[in-house]
Amino acid sequence: MIDANTKENVKTGRRKEASARVRIKPGKGTFVVNGKPLREYLQRDVLVMLASGAFDVTETKGKFDVRVRAIGGGLSGQAGAIRLGVARALVDYDEKYKPALRKAGLLTRDSRAVERKKYGQPGARKRFQFSKR
Repeated sequence: MIDANTKENVKTGRRKEASARVRIKPGKGTFVVNGKPLREYLQRDVLVMLASGAFDVTETKGKFDVRVRAIGGGLSGQAGAIRLGVARALVDYDEKYKPALRKAGLLTRDSRAVERKKYGQPGARKRFQFSKR
């Protein structure tokens, strides 16, 4: 979807409990998440590489300005949500990026989530200590 006012491609990415609205447009390569530069927001290099992985796959690093509004979850979930949103926005911008992104697995939502806690147990799978006598 293209925003009529700003001429940006807008896509949503989700991971765990996190959600990210990603806006890209051709530019100098600025990457801003919730008003902060990407490195400052995500803090860890691994998460920065994860979030910007779609640009490495399509070899478009530094060619797009990215603005992101990330909410919910933790930094890892938000980085995954940003990654999916960026990949979707790149495909929306130009369809020729789709095969490379699909092959790298960047267009598939990671559906893994935290398993719920069950009654009679301290956690999802952990059991209370068993005593025979």
